[in-house]
Amino acid sequence: MFTTGRIIFAALFAATFIGYLVWAYAKDAKLSKRYYKGAGYILLILIGIWLAFYTFVKLT
Repeated sequence: MFTTGRIIFAALFAATFIGYLVWAYAKDAKLSKRYYKGAGYILLILIGIWLAFYTFVKLT
């Protein structure tokens, strides 16, 4: 059973945790743009290789 105290604790914990995640992401996003420039192209190339391999395997 959930008591009122447990519900209040869970709500405060969730709000604090989500707030910290948003703050950490905003802080890290600035560095990610500088250090991981071009990573999207590499991801697309890897997906293309995977799709080519999958197609090759399915055709044989």
